[in-house]
Amino acid sequence: MVSAKLHDGSTIDLEIDGTGPTVLLPVDSRPAEGTKADELRRWGMDPALGRSLIEGLRDAYQVVAFPYEAHVFAVPKPGTLTPENVVHDLLAVADAVGAERFAYYGYSWLALSGLQLAIRTDRLSALVMGGFPPVGGPYAQMLAVTKATYELAASGSGGGETTRAAGEEVDWSTVEVTLTEPQTRQFVTLYEALQGFDDRAVQGRITCPRLCFVGSADEISYGERWGGVDVSMAGSVTSGRAELESLGWEVRVLDGLDHTLAMQPANVLPVLRPWLDAVLGGR
Repeated sequence: MVSAKLHDGSTIDLEIDGTGPTVLLPVDSRPAEGTKADELRRWGMDPALGRSLIEGLRDAYQVVAFPYEAHVFAVPKPGTLTPENVVHDLLAVADAVGAERFAYYGYSWLALSGLQLAIRTDRLSALVMGGFPPVGGPYAQMLAVTKATYELAASGSGGGETTRAAGEEVDWSTVEVTLTEPQTRQFVTLYEALQGFDDRAVQGRITCPRLCFVGSADEISYGERWGGVDVSMAGSVTSGRAELESLGWEVRVLDGLDHTLAMQPANVLPVLRPWLDAVLGGR
C-alpha cells in the first residue's frame, strides 16, 4: 500500500486504480456498511460514493483515491488545518505516486482546497470544484457555522437525533453534534485562515482548465444555534455565471439538487467524466 506523509507527520493510505492521466480524488474508496450505510441512504447518499467515482474513471485515468476528510476526523489537526498545510498534503499525495502533473476533483471544503492548490502550484492539469463557488465563496458564513459547531462540541451540547429521507429539508435545530472539540476546531482554523481571502483577485493565478458545478438548490439557512447565517453555494455560481465563464471557468448547474444530492456519483460522473475526457483526452 502506497502512503503519503502529511504536514503533521501522520500518514494516509492511497489507492491507485487504472492507467492514464492522473486524477487525485480525496474520497474514501471503502464503501460504508451496516447501520452507517443505512444512515447514508436516509440522507440520499451513496454508501459507496468514493468507490463509485473511482469505477467511473479508472478505465481511462490513473485514479489516486485518498480519504482525506476521514483522515482529518480520525487524526484531527485543530491548530494546523490551514490552507497552506492542506495544499502541502495534497502535493504530498501527488509526490507519493510520482505525479508531476495531475488533475484534482474536490467537493465542498475539498473543492475550496482545490482552489487553494491551484493558486499555489503549476502542476495541475485540470481542476474541478463541486459544491463551492470559485468566486464569491461564503467564507464568513462558513466560519460562523464552524464556530457554532465547535462551541456546541466543546460544551458537550447536542440536539435530538434526526433522520431524513432523500430530498427532505434538514431541520437544523434537531441535528445532533457528535463531533469532538479537536475535530470541529480544525475547521475553525481553516475558515479563520480564509477570512480576507479574495477569491476574485487570485483568478489570474489559475493556469489549468477548470470546471465548477453546483446544485441549483444548494442553499442552507442555519438557525441561531448554528450561527444564524444563510450559506449559499448556488447563488454565487448562478448569478455570477457570466463572470466565471469570462474568467475561464466552465460552469454546470444541476437543476433541483441540493448540496447532498449534487455530490452523488450518479449526478457527478455525467458532468465530471465528459469534461475530463475533453480536456485531458483520457487514454
